[in-house]
Amino acid sequence: MASKTVSADSGSTLQTIRNLWPYMWPTERPDLKLRVVHATVYLVIAKLVLMLVPYGFKWATDALDSELKAPGWVPALVLAPAMLVVAYNFFRVAQAGFNQLRDALFASVGQYAVRQLAYRTFVHMHGLSLRFHLERRTGGLSRIIERGTKGIESIVRFTILNTAPTILEFLLVAVIFGFAYGWQYVAVTAVTIWLYGWFTIRASDWRIQIRRDMNNSDTDANTKAIDSLLNFETVKYFGNEEMEARRFDGAMAGYEQAATKVWTSLGWLNFGQAVIFGAGMLIMMWMSASAVQAGTQSLGDFVFINAMLIQLSIPLNFIGFIYREIRQGLTDIEQMFDLLDVEPEVVDKPDARDLVVRDGHIIFDDVKFAYDPQRPILKGISFKVPAGKSVAIVGPSGAGKSTISRLLYRFYDVQEGSITIDGQDVREVTQKSLRAAIGMVPQDTVLFNDTIRYNIRYGRPDATDAEVEQAAELAQIGEFLRALPDGYETMVGERGLKLSGGEKQRVAIARTILKAPPIQVLDEATSALDTATEQEIQQALDFVSQDRTTLIIAHRLSTVIGCDEIIVLREGQIAERGTHSELLEQQGLYAQMWARQSEAIEAERKLREARETDEMGILVRKRVPQPGEEEQETAPRQRISTRGFTSGS
Repeated sequence: MASKTVSADSGSTLQTIRNLWPYMWPTERPDLKLRVVHATVYLVIAKLVLMLVPYGFKWATDALDSELKAPGWVPALVLAPAMLVVAYNFFRVAQAGFNQLRDALFASVGQYAVRQLAYRTFVHMHGLSLRFHLERRTGGLSRIIERGTKGIESIVRFTILNTAPTILEFLLVAVIFGFAYGWQYVAVTAVTIWLYGWFTIRASDWRIQIRRDMNNSDTDANTKAIDSLLNFETVKYFGNEEMEARRFDGAMAGYEQAATKVWTSLGWLNFGQAVIFGAGMLIMMWMSASAVQAGTQSLGDFVFINAMLIQLSIPLNFIGFIYREIRQGLTDIEQMFDLLDVEPEVVDKPDARDLVVRDGHIIFDDVKFAYDPQRPILKGISFKVPAGKSVAIVGPSGAGKSTISRLLYRFYDVQEGSITIDGQDVREVTQKSLRAAIGMVPQDTVLFNDTIRYNIRYGRPDATDAEVEQAAELAQIGEFLRALPDGYETMVGERGLKLSGGEKQRVAIARTILKAPPIQVLDEATSALDTATEQEIQQALDFVSQDRTTLIIAHRLSTVIGCDEIIVLREGQIAERGTHSELLEQQGLYAQMWARQSEAIEAERKLREARETDEMGILVRKRVPQPGEEEQETAPRQRISTRGFTSGS
């Protein structure tokens, strides 16, 4: 079982690296590829210069110990102790300079990789189906993308800039030790590096699962925090601040435990690496010290071997760091690549063409659809929306009304039947052209956390300020906006929560007016509003629908009285159809719904009148009492005042 797990994990890692390679070697950017080549050249030069640093140390030591004998063609001044000390430090500075030049050249490559993968992920997210977005968890998703984009640069940088030079340095050290001091030194070096690498990989693989647990806990905590903040008002309505805090703290407790394990395991990893390298260094220094005492090596050789090993410890430590960072980076971005592997449910066909709207004639022909195969929603719906006419879809909750608008917008594809606009099947045209031809005023208007002007202009981003303001006037919100201190530049808050329901609906209507589409869909656009506001909004909606093919999904029947046809759905099928008067004459489901809503409206009207009467009574009884009236009025006034407060509350 363990071997299968390791194999699967290795396969996942290799697949992630394959996915990442185009960002490390961008074929569409030859200038960046050239930068990678130049960075690699400077990388090799830096490593060659680095090998001279221990030699400078060796020569300076031998010169100070008077054991350095210069060839006849080398001037004595060059090998003077002072000059060798200068050379030693020059090599160190030159090596650092080449490294920084390498990093500077490669910076744009790493940042380009971050930008491209983040952009691709963002575009892919918008390309996924509505089903995915209805099921997603915003907080966890944002944290996955955040960690993934941060991990990209680390992986790209460490893979290209550090892994290759570290391997090169190992080879150079082995060659130098082999030629200068014999195979024994090469063998000890090789065994030390092998043990060091084996231990680092095993320990890092063990830590990867701990890292995954920490990431999962972090994602869970972030999801709970964002979900709670997005539902701030609901939390306040029910006074559940303490419950939300406990849920968040519980998720953070899991993160705390996992993070503690991450740091504890890192301590054990670093300690084990120090023990292995220390043992190898002890053996080699013992061998060199014995050789110095035997007279086969100089004091400079002893210093050289020590300096070379200390220098080698840096990439050795770094190779452990590189491996950990690459593996942890892969862990961080593997979920992002999993996200990129999610296939959109609705895609354009290869030969899809743009929708051409001539009249806006819509036909639903025997449409069948189900979100879940076990629970069909639409069971063979057929109807027409003639060009320039209005058709309303009404019915009880769960009858499939909103599903019709989603299918028209092609958020989902029908399983059977067809939907056509001017004879063109919506599955045969591009989604972009289809949605450009349809304007939507939804039941729940969610606005961007930006200005009112931005939210209205979203209907047509290239619109002028004058056109935006004209649309606001037509939506009957212009006067309200002019009264605001910041006017059109007023920020609407998260999801538009600074505006009332009616104000948000007017903004939605204004941006649809600005879009000016030939086909209009009103999806229960007034169901969340009170009767008085509904009547005001309805006037704006009537204006929007003029001379446009309009499909109305309605809950309140009072909004569809003037429609050319009303279709009544029941359990995914058309139960009745006709005009308002024809449906009332049938005395069927529509008539029953109309009667119930009329009673509710009448009850609401009477309640409103009663409240107004109570308020007037309170005002009358607050007048200054006449002589002799004070005693009789005191008790009744208190009683009426209390009744009025209760009613008003």
